[in-house]
Amino acid sequence: MANGSRQAAWEFFGLELKRRREDAGLTQVELGVRVFVSGGYIGQFEQAIRKPQLDVAQRIDETLQTDGIFERMWRKLIDDRRYAEYFAEVVELERVATRICEFAPTVIPGLLQTASYAEAVTIAANPFVTDAYVEEKVAGRRERAEILGDATRPEYWVVLHENVLWTPVGGAAAAAEQLKHIAALMQERTLWVAVIPYTAGAHAAMGGMLKLMEFEDAPPIAYTETEYSGTLIDDPAVVKHAQRTYDLLRGAALSPEASLALIESAAEDYRRCASTT
Repeated sequence: MANGSRQAAWEFFGLELKRRREDAGLTQVELGVRVFVSGGYIGQFEQAIRKPQLDVAQRIDETLQTDGIFERMWRKLIDDRRYAEYFAEVVELERVATRICEFAPTVIPGLLQTASYAEAVTIAANPFVTDAYVEEKVAGRRERAEILGDATRPEYWVVLHENVLWTPVGGAAAAAEQLKHIAALMQERTLWVAVIPYTAGAHAAMGGMLKLMEFEDAPPIAYTETEYSGTLIDDPAVVKHAQRTYDLLRGAALSPEASLALIESAAEDYRRCASTT
């Protein structure tokens, strides 16, 4: 589903929610209390500013006695075979975020992956899949990256662990291409990148993958991920703690200038290695 038609579908979701809520004689605040979110959230759902999580859609159905219509619409709009079920909602949030901050301890973030890098990661995790499956996954990651080319692109801050630079995903040539891609985006000031070096000590061993997203008219959200699952977090206290963790990681990283020099040096090392094999 194209971004425009997807947004139109969410707008229909919001209009239907408003109609059903008003038919039930409930205010936004009253419905929010019953489904355990704020009245402001209900207003954002109705205006298609923010998308509800699945459990909220289910509670709306239960409260408004709508026979599962909002759950079915949610599943239809969120469902995208190119993404794991737990990640599809994150993709939707990326599209409306005004600021994205990521910490990547093991692999290049999906928004920055080249086709060769994304292909290698996909095959490594799924060695027996078809070429069509791989192409679908790679296309999904490349489509996600289109937000970085939009005029309204979000501020994008990335902290990479030095491990990420020295893991030759896809081989030396693919690794060189990947790092050159990141360096080019840095030079174009499309994003801000800093590297946490091995010499950062304890900071270099902190935490796992972390993504923070901020929005124009909605509270921030944190997202964490393991190899097999991901968790969206909107509890304000937990999000605040995650933001502090990110600030500590960013403070321990090299400057953007030193990070760019290290990335370019690693890319050159890979290039020389690829040219001799």
